[in-house]
Amino acid sequence: MPALRVLAPIGAVSVVMAMAAPVSASAESATAAATCSQADLPLPDPACTPGATNPDVTQGTIGSTICVSGWTSTIRPPTSYTNGLKRQGIADYGYSDTNLADYEEDHFLPLELGGAPKDPKNLWPEPHSGDQNSYSKDSVENAVKKAVCAGKVTLGDAQHAMLTNWTTAKAVLGIG
Repeated sequence: MPALRVLAPIGAVSVVMAMAAPVSASAESATAAATCSQADLPLPDPACTPGATNPDVTQGTIGSTICVSGWTSTIRPPTSYTNGLKRQGIADYGYSDTNLADYEEDHFLPLELGGAPKDPKNLWPEPHSGDQNSYSKDSVENAVKKAVCAGKVTLGDAQHAMLTNWTTAKAVLGIG
């Protein structure tokens, strides 16, 4: 049985636990099989990483949240939290390269567009390799946030475009 990621709230903090049933030697190779697909790369598998929003970020609060310089650093989870998710995600996605440094534990819906900071449904190990990768996604995130904060695009439209396909978000939103 593959490892499962389970969200268990403890006060205001969310904890992720890996749970697995005892495995016999003959079932070990089946356990190591990927539970998430790489077929949609550079997008995550929507069944594993559908994205999640931060309820504190709405169209009405963008002036005190995402459009404030440095705001995302106040909500970004520490690597002590995200590295465990990254390790599990690398296994879940079945990446042959298991070097943590070759991935960004990325917020599928970016923090700067109202993505949930600690929800495992919004975090996945995005490869640094490939033509469309974690680095190129960062530039799209910044351009879309700039358009939202300038009033050229609504937060809802920006979130939808990023979650649908970040590689086409700028074109879909008309922000060249």
